[in-house]
Amino acid sequence: MDDIIKNLGPLAALAGTWEGDKGNDLAPDANRDEGNIPFRERMIMEPMGPVKNHEQIMYGLRYNTVAFRLSDGESFHEEFGYWLWDVTNGQVMRCFTIPRGMAILAGGTTTADAKSFELAASVGSETYGVSSNKFLDQEFKTVRFECKVTVNDDGSFTYEQDTQLQMKGRPDVFHHRDQNTLRRVDD
Repeated sequence: MDDIIKNLGPLAALAGTWEGDKGNDLAPDANRDEGNIPFRERMIMEPMGPVKNHEQIMYGLRYNTVAFRLSDGESFHEEFGYWLWDVTNGQVMRCFTIPRGMAILAGGTTTADAKSFELAASVGSETYGVSSNKFLDQEFKTVRFECKVTVNDDGSFTYEQDTQLQMKGRPDVFHHRDQNTLRRVDD
């Protein structure tokens, strides 16, 4: 396991089980206006690798996360996927699905010792892109996804996400923003 951890580059600090209860989800409400959902979250990131694809060798984290509204404790968001580190190309990636019929592969360039990095995906991109089901494509089309991750000095990490939606009936892009700071609860 230590060999895997040392090859995770900027993802090494994220391995483990995490919780955060100060999340903020700025998302479309039932009327497609701006709504705000304070939430708590549990995220599990398990080291894996190496993943070999001919000359490409990657290490990563298999992950899942569930978010719960603070108001009633009900879960309202789940996702499953992988965080990947391509050592040779200096690429950090996150590929994930959500059970609303959407898949995203986001990526960015960084260094192995980075304490902060950014990922992005755009609809129509052949490398870092977004794929949605027909309903989402027509009603809540994700045109861009951006994510910034920062490993904090106290060992926690913070993420900020901006899922940019083109919603039916709205001329402007809606910025669905999520953020949270998570603390390790299990190694």
